[in-house]
Amino acid sequence: MSILVTGATGFVGAAVARRLLAAGCSVRVLVRPDSDRQNLEGLSVTTVTGDLGDPASLDRAVSGCRGLYHVAADYRLWVRNPAAMYRTNVDGTRALLEAAGRAGIERIVYTSSVATLGARLDGSPADEDTASTLGDMIGHYKRSKYMAEEVVRELVAGGLPVVIVNPSSPVGPRDIKPTPTGRLVVDALSGRMPAFVDTGLNVVHVDDVADGHLLAYQRGVVGRRYVLGGDDMTLREILTECARIAGRREPWLQLPHDVVLPIAYVAEAWARVTGGTPRVTVDGVRLSRKRMFYSSARAEIELGYRSRGGRAALRDAAAWFTTHGYVQ
Repeated sequence: MSILVTGATGFVGAAVARRLLAAGCSVRVLVRPDSDRQNLEGLSVTTVTGDLGDPASLDRAVSGCRGLYHVAADYRLWVRNPAAMYRTNVDGTRALLEAAGRAGIERIVYTSSVATLGARLDGSPADEDTASTLGDMIGHYKRSKYMAEEVVRELVAGGLPVVIVNPSSPVGPRDIKPTPTGRLVVDALSGRMPAFVDTGLNVVHVDDVADGHLLAYQRGVVGRRYVLGGDDMTLREILTECARIAGRREPWLQLPHDVVLPIAYVAEAWARVTGGTPRVTVDGVRLSRKRMFYSSARAEIELGYRSRGGRAALRDAAAWFTTHGYVQ
């Protein structure tokens, strides 16, 4: 029997599919008709055409599968049509998991995000039990992922066997879009990030996140969250590491958040006029007021999860972006 992976044309989903194939699994992937399939090239997977908004296609996709990894999500920090993001991340999650329940799937791993977790007042790393509310969520991406987790917990209470994983900020090979974090790395490698604000991220290698998915499937407790993270790094440390890798000048100018926020408003207004995507977003600046640091202790203890570290992840990401022409 097959394991179904959603989002396998994307960054994290492709890494999960590759990890499952390496473990000897028979992998089926759900692919939208218009998806870029670069990340599936050379992989021995069975493709099923469908969409999270098409219930009939979801029933076909899960039929005969033993397990499910629901990785697909709309991950953007700025979106013209927020309703589309909620349809994918919230309504699509419900539709797929309900289809999985009807099909009798034995085990499900749902890919959430550390975006749904709260923040500690003292600045120490947050974990799975750090409280948060929908009102704490800044931006449509965080709100939609929080609401999707609520859907998952509701279905778990009804008997669905779901384990939740919360990756931090994955970087590494095959970030073809790239993701918002990947774009930050590309801009730093290209010398477009001479300034920074006082913030931080937990940086993790995408392949470690994929390993964590498999471990959650094998060892995770149904209904339980597991943070899949790497190293806590300030934005200055991330940009400095990227500058060193690229042989460029290290960032030197720290900007106050209140200076960057008006720039973000202008960038978003310009994007609406031109049809482009802003490099600086209002939600991104608001998020950066806190350091987004997280602990993976639960996953390490209960799953045996390990991370190779943020700097190794940045080096691998830099090598892939450079080889594939993203770096100017």
